[in-house]
This record gives sequence, structure tokens and C-alpha cells, in this order.
Amino acid sequence: MVVHPSSLDLSLTALFAGWAMTDEVQRRLAGQGFGDLRFNDGVVIQHVLADPLSITALAERMGVTQQAASKAVADLERRGLLRRDPDPADARTKLLHLTEHALAAVEATRVLRRELQEELEAEYGTRRVEDARALLATVIGRYGGDDAIRARRVRPPR
Repeated sequence: MVVHPSSLDLSLTALFAGWAMTDEVQRRLAGQGFGDLRFNDGVVIQHVLADPLSITALAERMGVTQQAASKAVADLERRGLLRRDPDPADARTKLLHLTEHALAAVEATRVLRRELQEELEAEYGTRRVEDARALLATVIGRYGGDDAIRARRVRPPR
């Protein structure tokens, strides 16, 4: 059986539209020299972007074990996106910081997401795009996701 996007319910349509747009951002990022980035890197980066964190704090925010957080951090360090520096308040603790490469990737991603929205507005009209965005933002709030967004604690559903 062939499934068409127009036959999907709202939740799947929103999810798959987000994935399609994210895939396009990833493709464009790779064209700008950020081919080493993966979508899941953003799950860690969003937490460290707000404030430097210890691995323990990162694990807590992500809702994962310290071992899982350590594994993700080691991968991001190896790829030059994170570094560990001593905590000025407690030299025994290391805080995670984004590297210049990671900060450049964050900025490039923000620019590309704005460009995608502008392209959609040019093709479908600013009003339609804004209405779609506003509806989805309202749905996020209805189901309690707005607090996670404000606190940079967004994670996939369990």
C-alpha cells in the first residue's frame, strides 16, 4: 500500500516535515564544510550552548546515564565540537564547552533554518507559513513541550 503525505495525521505530517527540513539543513551544512555534524549532535549541543556543564549535569538534563553522556561527549570531543576545561569553582570538575567549530556550526544552522523558512514563505506565502508555525507552536504548548524548549531540554519521546 502506498502512503501519501496528504493522508497522514497532523502529528506524523509535522514530524516528517521537520525531518525533511532537517535533512535539507544537514545537506546544506555539509556543503558549507560541516559534513561532520549529525542531527543527534544537537541533542548535546543545545544543553552546552546555554551554559558550560559537567557530564553529570548533562546526563541529568538529557535523562540518560552518565555512561551514555560520557560516550556522546567523547565522540563530540573526538570530532572537535566539545572540549573539557576545569571548573573555576572546583578544579576536580571538568566543564564542557563548545569549540569554535561547534559555535560556527550552530550559527550556520540558524542561518540555514532562516533561509529555509524564507524559501517556504516565497513559495507558499508568508501568511501560510506563519499560520502553520503558529499552529504547531500552539500544539507544542498544549502537550507541555514549551517548557522543555525554553529550558533547552528537548529530547525525543521515550
